[in-house]
Amino acid sequence: MSTAGPTADPSRLDELSCLESMRRGDPGCLGDFFELWGDRLYRLALRLTADPATAEDVVQEAFVKLMAGAGRIEGRSRLATWLYRVVYNASIDRLRDRKRTVPVPEEGDDETPPMPALLVDFLSPEEMLKDEETRRALDDGIAALPPSLRAAFLLRDVEGLSTAEAAGALSLTETNLKVRLHRARLLLRERLSAFVAGRAGRREANA
Repeated sequence: MSTAGPTADPSRLDELSCLESMRRGDPGCLGDFFELWGDRLYRLALRLTADPATAEDVVQEAFVKLMAGAGRIEGRSRLATWLYRVVYNASIDRLRDRKRTVPVPEEGDDETPPMPALLVDFLSPEEMLKDEETRRALDDGIAALPPSLRAAFLLRDVEGLSTAEAAGALSLTETNLKVRLHRARLLLRERLSAFVAGRAGRREANA
């Protein structure tokens, strides 16, 4: 059996060997992939669906599909990109199903996401992390983005995927990914600018 031991370093996992093992029916590598990517995939699904149970189902579905579809995966891109694509598509499918019955709530969750490094010029990531009100404003802003823009922002700026990887995960060209990301950043910047201006006004009024 050619598998890598549990590790937190994706570069140490031999994906091609793992794929070959799964093609032979050996699920040993699934645990390694889950350890490496499970939390990140869940975070994306939760941010898109706003429902923990649905997010768990989506992630489980992704790993089941990974095992079942190993023979059809060519391995030209990272398996994480493939998994992100499955999670994104499954999350959007759940949103579409939900819209047929009840409106989809655009809510954040209680988890604090990593702070993007280049979101706004006037607030550093450290300031965002220290300020609960600012974190909540960012969280609300991310939740209010349309799912397609939200996914682009989360994959590129929060999860740190490269432009090529994020585009591959969303089945987009790199140009289209950049367009979505730019729109997401502008919307978030506008929202945070309004938040900062409003808070400054409140402080002046209370002075």
